[in-house]
Amino acid sequence: MAVQCRTQSGLRDNGEISDISAEGCCMRTRGIYLRVGARVVLRPEGMEGLTGIVRWVRSDLSGVEFDRPMYGPVVDHIVATHSSRAA
Repeated sequence: MAVQCRTQSGLRDNGEISDISAEGCCMRTRGIYLRVGARVVLRPEGMEGLTGIVRWVRSDLSGVEFDRPMYGPVVDHIVATHSSRAA
């Protein structure tokens, strides 16, 4: 799923999120390097911003824990919508 990422310091990048759950997601960015502990705002395509903290980083992938869990049915809808696009 396409996402725009903004760091607390104001850096922005477009990327992709995957493995989304109510508590967080995996994000791939190309233009910025994120560090563990960084605060971010993720703006997935068609949604309001989600705030969170980077918990792990491996190359261009990072794990983000959301500040507040997403509503379960919203997560289910996102997964169903985007997994059908991939298929």
